[in-house]
Amino acid sequence: MNTVIIGIGSNIDAERNVSVAKRMLGEKLNVLRESKFLRTKPIGSRDQQDFLNGSLLVETRLGFKQLKTVLKGVEIALGRDAGEDRYGPRKMDLDILVWNGEIADPDVYEREFLRHSVIELCPELEKTLKEGRGSV
Repeated sequence: MNTVIIGIGSNIDAERNVSVAKRMLGEKLNVLRESKFLRTKPIGSRDQQDFLNGSLLVETRLGFKQLKTVLKGVEIALGRDAGEDRYGPRKMDLDILVWNGEIADPDVYEREFLRHSVIELCPELEKTLKEGRGSV
């Protein structure tokens, strides 16, 4: 069984899209807990709505690539376009932040809201994040 933290973010109809994404993920994965969801300023163009961001701690038998495919499917179902600007507005953004206790997304080291949600769900990773150890 793989233990994973999935980051969830949206700034287009955020409350609805985050709620639907959590429900869809709950149908496909064993959701153990969720972090607080916070409003954050956009990282790229400031001419857009604030984001609603948080994370889910899940268990799954899926492998890393299989899970990424599931997450992409949920993003597409919620209206995400493949060619969207990395820092532009989006209906849904799902990322694997932690995979079996290892940081899987380097953004966790750079974005405070991601670090906080990871530490909230896996306090044992706080030392790793403070030391800035590499990702998988």
